[in-house]
Amino acid sequence: MHDAAQAAANFINLDAVNMVYLFLVGFVGGLVSGFIGSGGAFVMTPAMMSMGVPGLVAVASNMCHKFPKALIGAIKRAKYGQVDIKLGIVLGISAEAGVLYGAHIQESIKKAFGDAGSNLYVSVAFVVILAVVGGFVLMDAWKTYKSGTTNDEEKATKIARWVQSVNIPGTMVYFKSLNARISVLFTIPLGFATGMLAATIAVGGFIGVPAMIYVLGAPSLMASASELVIAFVMGLGGSFKFAMHGLVDIRLAMIILAGSLFGIQLGAIGTTYVKPFIIKVVMGVIMVIVLFSRGLMVPVYLSQLGLIQTLGEGTVKVLKSTSFAIMIFALALGAFIVLRAMWQGRKAERELTTKEALVR
Repeated sequence: MHDAAQAAANFINLDAVNMVYLFLVGFVGGLVSGFIGSGGAFVMTPAMMSMGVPGLVAVASNMCHKFPKALIGAIKRAKYGQVDIKLGIVLGISAEAGVLYGAHIQESIKKAFGDAGSNLYVSVAFVVILAVVGGFVLMDAWKTYKSGTTNDEEKATKIARWVQSVNIPGTMVYFKSLNARISVLFTIPLGFATGMLAATIAVGGFIGVPAMIYVLGAPSLMASASELVIAFVMGLGGSFKFAMHGLVDIRLAMIILAGSLFGIQLGAIGTTYVKPFIIKVVMGVIMVIVLFSRGLMVPVYLSQLGLIQTLGEGTVKVLKSTSFAIMIFALALGAFIVLRAMWQGRKAERELTTKEALVR
């Protein structure tokens, strides 16, 4: 009886406005996910938390909606030859172990410190990861743009070339996206870290996609597409893990999934019309904006835990409203960038087709 009451306390009341909001969040999240592989989930978890959903429930529900969406996105992008299934599965297996361990940590924090502790843990993780990864990706995209090599074929980094040169007998696996053999001793820790992060904030792609690009040497398109395979493997196992403890709000998961199924197919189509560095720009820009949204809520959770001076109701309301407004801006900007890039790409393709027809 107590467990049932506790589970019910984890869930919020849903009205028509909230359901429409969740559907739109799902659509934009799916649009971004189909475009950059990892993106949708890092928008969705904060978006649910901005509605008052406890951090752990937001992570669990996000992960639950994620695996069917990721499967559809992977199938869609596989048709364009962008998915390295073997790489996704190899990383996904070790990522699953990371998910299970990360879920255990999440549940332990919630038991010890309640929702405020869990919310703080998720928000701080978001801020740190978004700052580090988002900043790095944006700087890399800017360097590519300034160098005037946005149309050039992507080259492996020094780290990736070194990783590909290491030969450890009995551990080597060939991956088509890398056109090289890589030791699983490199893929295991990367996969585990991806799973740990997924269980923490429901977004393993923050580590998975950059790791495939900068550490393993995969092209941006292949990395973002192959991450969808990892997301499917992680999401399936993680959903069962969290559901066993009554932490998955199936209502949130299904509404977001409904919107995502529309968005992810558009996003996947968009990747065929854009330059690889645009994917990095979209990823970095949205990460930095969401960082500020979550960062504004950190003082609120610290206050609830008694770690800083108690904030007044007015201050808390302003912080929550501002955080929510920034999240809306991030969603709108993400949709705009992806759709604009897709429209420009299709326009350029049509112009090229017209010119070729005139020449003939």
